Amino acid sequence: MSTDPVISVQNVSKAYRIWESPSARLTAPLLESASGFLPGAPGQWLKQRAARSYRDFWALKDISFEVKKGESVGIIGRNGSGKSTLLQIIAGTMQPTAGSVKVKGRVAALLELGSGFNPEFTGRENVYLNGAVLGLSRRDVDERFDRIATFADIGDFIDQPVKIYSSGMTMRLAFAVQTAVEPDILIVDEALSVGDAPFQAKCFARIRTLQERGCSILFVSHDVTAVLALCKGATLLSDGLAISQGSAKQVCDDYQLLCLREKGIATAPTAGGSITVLSVTRNLRRTPSCSAPGTARRG
Repeated sequence: MSTDPVISVQNVSKAYRIWESPSARLTAPLLESASGFLPGAPGQWLKQRAARSYRDFWALKDISFEVKKGESVGIIGRNGSGKSTLLQIIAGTMQPTAGSVKVKGRVAALLELGSGFNPEFTGRENVYLNGAVLGLSRRDVDERFDRIATFADIGDFIDQPVKIYSSGMTMRLAFAVQTAVEPDILIVDEALSVGDAPFQAKCFARIRTLQERGCSILFVSHDVTAVLALCKGATLLSDGLAISQGSAKQVCDDYQLLCLREKGIATAPTAGGSITVLSVTRNLRRTPSCSAPGTARRG
């Protein structure tokens, strides 16, 4: 197995600018531009006035990690921790505010449910549309279509508009298309959670087949069991920070510890690595970090 990373994330940060009013989107850049023509106090005042028109929300703060060929890495964290933003940056659908991301090979990404599907098109039409986006020719999709339709198992709905699909049907078709292209990198963002148990089992079997072929997996899920089953390494995000990185077992333990503490449940890790509940404390404020010594990383 090659030691060269197929995904390299270096010091990535992402800020979303929140404006105090719609008009501030126009006036703030004008004030900042005008400040460059005025020296001294007047120019400084214009800069300060422009800065009061917005605030920056940092969804990610100085995130770094690498994924090598054939590796499977989990990204876990509570809702709003920055997981989906990170995956969108890696998939190339969003640009970071700072830092860099390098990706080598064909990427298949299951991000937001139904992303990349035109709801007015039929399932069949969307298969060809997504295939083209992923770099496949029409002949390539023709050769794979029967396998895609069989795996999705949505019957005659394949020729109905996607807008009438249930969330489970949409996920079935999206997963079937993305994994049929035999990607070098598969990115999965919580998509499997909407499927029923038999289809989830089929998806995990497909992922394991891709792993055996050397596909690298970036897997986001709140399901600790799934992360442990598929991944050897993991990163825990909290408020945009990577607060724990290392083996999947250690990071999943840190995640469970974080969740318990945020609910006001005092805990302590045992020598075997499991978690012991000590007591329940009412109105306990959020613990800033739950990572084990030596694994925490703050931006």
